[in-house]
Amino acid sequence: MNTLKLLQNVLVASCQPVDDGPMDDPRITAAMALAAEAGGAQGLRIEGLDNLAATRPVTKLPIIGIVKRDLPDSEVRITPFLEDVKGLADLGADVIAYDATQRLRPVPTADIVAAIKAAGKLAMADAATLADGQQALAEGVDILGTTLSGYAYDIAPAEAGPDYALIRAYKELGAFVMAEGRLNTPERAEGAIRQGADCVTVGSAITRIEHITGWFADAVKRSQND
Repeated sequence: MNTLKLLQNVLVASCQPVDDGPMDDPRITAAMALAAEAGGAQGLRIEGLDNLAATRPVTKLPIIGIVKRDLPDSEVRITPFLEDVKGLADLGADVIAYDATQRLRPVPTADIVAAIKAAGKLAMADAATLADGQQALAEGVDILGTTLSGYAYDIAPAEAGPDYALIRAYKELGAFVMAEGRLNTPERAEGAIRQGADCVTVGSAITRIEHITGWFADAVKRSQND
């Protein structure tokens, strides 16, 4: 079945452990993916070649693959190089996502998209603004994601909610829209679909125990100050 059809109106679980944390192990990432699948996720987002290599053999769900890098001369982190695209494609990612912002980068976005398409994969733009989305569509992407809204350019305040306005704007462009970013409650995920998203990706609220525990710990501390 067409991958976009498989991703229509479903939950994608982003299985990305905290870097260098106690769960940062490919075997644990694969286990997270299976647990998310058991819970009803119908797609996965996996970061890193080692994690993808561990996860692809154990699930038939569509996988969105990315590689994150910390570059000395660019703020772009998500799949910045052509060799990242090749590695993800070779290991079986169905969709390859990349940073689609218009910031200084080592490889032009058009070249990244062309490499993804040449590998026979779907291209997903991790974008932040309407202009990002327009450029990505012009370059041939298959999926527009709100992934970097509030993280690129202007950092959103900690209390900011999902960017529903950007979801609506991307839908008006005629895109297949992946809602992603600050969708950390079931109600917010539902709201994203109601605003026009075709699919929803949730990460920290599902797979990052450190973050989830911190939310509860902070709430307990706040109660002591009331």
